[in-house]
Amino acid sequence: QVQLVESGGGLVQAGDSLRLSCVFSGGTFSSYAMGWFLQAPGKEREFVAAIGRGGGSTAYAGSVKGRFTISRDNAKSTVYLQMNNLKPEDTAVYSCAANRRTPYSASYDPSAYAYWGQGTQVTVSS
Repeated sequence: QVQLVESGGGLVQAGDSLRLSCVFSGGTFSSYAMGWFLQAPGKEREFVAAIGRGGGSTAYAGSVKGRFTISRDNAKSTVYLQMNNLKPEDTAVYSCAANRRTPYSASYDPSAYAYWGQGTQVTVSS
């Protein structure tokens, strides 16, 4: 059974950087597209970034484009989210997700993702 475990969250100040990691197990990582989503208190889950199985296809939410970078290391079964120039509005729980339905696509649609991690909290103070 596929399991996803995120790490790297924390409390930082505006302008700081964080790198989130998500370790995949229980399947063939390179067969899955991967995504990052966030959920702030009292709000719906939102798309952040996604990457296709080979790493050649990526997509970003407009609010993070130019500040966040998604990448993957298939040898380590890990997907990363490098977050630069963080803003207070980035505060949320960040979860990674795995998509085998459309593995070459960097999908923004949460319904494409069958497996989800528990999430890691990112808090950005002003």
